[in-house]
Amino acid sequence: MRIVTWNINGIKARLPVITSWLRQEKPEILVLQEIKSVDENFPRESFEELGYNVQTHGQKGFNGVAILSLMPFDEVHRGLPGDKNDPQARLIEGVFSHKAGSLRVCNIYLPNGNPVESEKFPYKLSWMDRLHEFVEQRLQLEEPFILLGDFNLIPEAIDCHNPKGWWGDALYRPESLEKFRRLTNLGLTDALRATTNAPSYTFWDFQAGAWRKNNGIRIDHLMLSAQATDQLKEIKIPRDVRGWDKPSDHVPVEGEFNFEPVGETVSGFD
Repeated sequence: MRIVTWNINGIKARLPVITSWLRQEKPEILVLQEIKSVDENFPRESFEELGYNVQTHGQKGFNGVAILSLMPFDEVHRGLPGDKNDPQARLIEGVFSHKAGSLRVCNIYLPNGNPVESEKFPYKLSWMDRLHEFVEQRLQLEEPFILLGDFNLIPEAIDCHNPKGWWGDALYRPESLEKFRRLTNLGLTDALRATTNAPSYTFWDFQAGAWRKNNGIRIDHLMLSAQATDQLKEIKIPRDVRGWDKPSDHVPVEGEFNFEPVGETVSGFD
């Protein structure tokens, strides 16, 4: 089973790129961040024609997350608990059946937090505290759990082309990293770092020739419970997608797992 995360930076602008990539790659599950669309305007038909079941948690003009799956959803949960007054659409979770039980896939778009001097940085830290409580509860279920998406966090210097230049940014500073370590210390495994120690980037800014200079950072992650880690086979980052026509500033990050779907997945692919 292949499970992929991709910050698409706007579904309207990126629809041709995503559908072209899906026809080529055909993953069982694709989670999207920054769809920038309310639920009713999301172009679900374009994905349903390819055999995907679609669930979204949208917001007009900003944020928004979605899960596309060739398998049916057993459960869907929207929103991060802990603050009833938070209107931002940043989390959606799907539960799926596989031959050995259930699989829980939680897609997040963690707040950026910049500028640090604004209210956006305290919001990022408080959101991470709420996420910590949420993940702690999920791990108590002792089932395969995959927390993936755009974390807006650079875990280590190896995950950044220019660590000194990024240090102090909300993505790479002590307060953010401390919250991230608390999260991983609950028992989550960084899937990429479980398979390689090589520098690997997932984001190149549109500005200052970042892609051409390979001035990238790694902020898109798959974090795994022990039960999911046991089934991990491989992580791939198809960086060539960043060079496609009208790309996102992020590329997909793909995890391949030993999970076997129950029955045959339905697909509209030729």
